[in-house]
Amino acid sequence: MKNVRVLVFCALFAALTAVCAQLAVPLNPVPISLCTFAVMLCGLLLGWKYGGIAILVYILLGAVGAPVFAGFKNGAAALAGPTAGYIFSYLPYAMLCGLPFRRAQDTFPGRCLLCAVGTAVCYALGTAWFIRFTGRTLAESLSLCVLPFLPGDAAKILLASLLTPRLRSAIKI
Repeated sequence: MKNVRVLVFCALFAALTAVCAQLAVPLNPVPISLCTFAVMLCGLLLGWKYGGIAILVYILLGAVGAPVFAGFKNGAAALAGPTAGYIFSYLPYAMLCGLPFRRAQDTFPGRCLLCAVGTAVCYALGTAWFIRFTGRTLAESLSLCVLPFLPGDAAKILLASLLTPRLRSAIKI
């Protein structure tokens, strides 16, 4: 019964990620969305394994045509375009955020650190893909794909890390 409950939460968090992806400011070339907030929560609340499963389901839904990516994008075009590296980075991102799941060292600073490392991995993989796809320089890519996101991502890290204990007790996974 517990496994069914956890898998239901995986599906719910895949859906939450899809909804948060639509809550976006459409900047060019990378939109600012709440998707990364959902990815952090997937890991923090479900743990590395089930958080990873939830994000894998989200990516697979988009791959088969469900309009789950920012701007209701989907399919091969979204997964092969200039911002696809960010989408693919969500899997290790969620898994990194889920490392301390239900351990004694699961503290606010620890959650913040893991979310910051996950965010850095997202930036690195996504920006590397963007550079390869567009041929832009590292400096140009950082100014387009990283710098505008730093303040918002810092706020998301703090909020996700603060909310996690209360949300865990509410959903009782």
